Parts: sequence; structure tokens; C-alpha cells
Amino acid sequence: MDAGTDFDDAVLGHGLPPEVEQALREAGAARADPSLAMAALMRAGALAPEHPAVLIAFYRHYFYSHRLRLARAVARKTLVVAARSLGLPLVWREVPGQPLAGARDDVATRFYLWVLKGYAYLSLRLDDPVEARDALAKLRQLDPDDRVGAALLEAVRQRRDRGGDEDEGPALPVFGAAAWARVTATGQT
Repeated sequence: MDAGTDFDDAVLGHGLPPEVEQALREAGAARADPSLAMAALMRAGALAPEHPAVLIAFYRHYFYSHRLRLARAVARKTLVVAARSLGLPLVWREVPGQPLAGARDDVATRFYLWVLKGYAYLSLRLDDPVEARDALAKLRQLDPDDRVGAALLEAVRQRRDRGGDEDEGPALPVFGAAAWARVTATGQT
């Protein structure tokens, strides 16, 4: 990351050296050819390994090519990078279970929460129910107003645990803190 770019700007794709920007453009243009796309991503990763834009590009590449384990590994790395920018413990499980002040409008905080939600989603998809449950429980603590919409994912997780169909209708007709309350009130904990 460019020394003059803060993390908030980096999350928005700013502060990339031109050669990294070019490599990411090439990766996007080559998405139909996975080996060319990966070569471009590897170049970008070698030049800016912890830049959020590069991490997002790797995540998307793996996610959209259905390589979910690799996407989750990128999410883990991204959580460390985002935690460092926020001064949080580097292991998400060790983050104090209290609301993060910037969940509503701080770019870095929201990025961290979205990445944790993505990690929980991938854990669910990879049939790792304990990891998904724990990540969603941490999200509930960090984002009690449900700014990133994790309560809906928690409702899907609970329905899945009960053996229900993931598509059996709307999970939560409410949003925000009321969505977390609804999950608890319906006995889906």
C-alpha cells in the first residue's frame, strides 16, 4: 500500500501502484482464462500483498471459480489485514465481544465486518457449521444493529441446522437490531 494512502482509501481501491492496477486490470480481462488471470493476480499480489484491492481481487477470483476453500483462506488473511488497520486482535475470535463503534459509517470497520460475514458464509457453504456459527455469533456482538445483514445469514444457518430447506421462504421480515432479536425470539439460537 502506498505510504500516503490510508486504509479507508485503500479499501476503496486507492493507493495502488500503477503496475498493480495494470495487473488487476489484466486479471479482470482474463477471467475466462484462469491461468492468465491467476498469473496477473500473482503479479499484483507480489507487488502489494496486503492491499485490500488485491485481496478482494483474489477473493473474487476464487469465489466465482467455485474454489471456496481458497476464497476462505483469502478472507482469513484479509481479516488480519483489516484487524491490524483497526488496532484489533489479529485473530477474529479474540476481538472483544462488544459493538464496534464504526459499524454504521467507518469504511475500515464496515470492511472488517463484511469480510467476517463473507468468512461465515463460506464456512456455511463449506459445511463447517461450528466456524460459521462462531463467526456469526461474533458478528452479532460486533454489529448488534446488523448493519451488514448477518442476521439473515444466521437465520439461514439455523434453519439449515434444523434440517429445513434454505429456500423455504423469507427468513427474517425485519432488519437491523430487530433482525437479531427475531432470530432469538423464534427459538432459533
